[in-house]
Order: sequence, then structure tokens, then C-alpha cells
Amino acid sequence: MKQALLVFIGGGIGSTLRYVVSKYFNSFFEHFYLGTFAVNIIGCLLIGFLLTLSVKGQLLNENQLLLLATGFCGGFTTFSTFAFEKHSLLKSGALFHFSIYTLSSIVIGIIAITIGIWVARLL
Repeated sequence: MKQALLVFIGGGIGSTLRYVVSKYFNSFFEHFYLGTFAVNIIGCLLIGFLLTLSVKGQLLNENQLLLLATGFCGGFTTFSTFAFEKHSLLKSGALFHFSIYTLSSIVIGIIAITIGIWVARLL
């Protein structure tokens, strides 16, 4: 039960922070959801960092990993909103923006995970 509570707390904090970031940054561009993009990229960076720390020398215990990686990163990042925004771009006929948003999210997300892993290995 303690583990579920840790995921719940981390998820609540992550979801609230995602809401604040998205609310502020999504209004910057008409066809690019900067807030969603930012939380997903930051989440990729964090999860790469956290999971590498947990593997490298057991620097994070299981409860810390549940709170931070599963809870916080899980609540902070959002695939469903990302998918909905892509659908909105397709529906409006913004194929170029759809392509840029989708490709940049995937490519930069993978790069962010790689950077997170690299930084954690340096420690």
C-alpha cells in the first residue's frame, strides 16, 4: 500500500506541474504545443537520468524510484495529450506542423533520454 501511495503522490505533483507548464507555454505558438513538448522532453531527460541512477550502484531505492520515475515522471509526461494534439493538427489540415511536432518530439525525446543516461553515468 505504501508503494501505491508513493506513485499517487509523485503522480499528483507531476500532473499538477504539467498542467501549469502546459497552460503557460501552449499559448506561445498556434500549431506547436510547446508546453506538452517541454514536459515530455524534460520527462525523457529525467527518466533516463533516474533509471540510470537506480541501476548504477543502486543510488535510488525502489520507493524513491516509484515516487520519482513511475509517479512524478508518469504524471508529468503525457502521451494522451500528445496524441490528441497530433489529431487536432491532422483534423485542421496542418500536415507540416503535425510532421514537425511528431518527429521533433520523438527524436528530441530519444536524445533527451540519452543525455539523461550520459549525465547519470558521469556521477
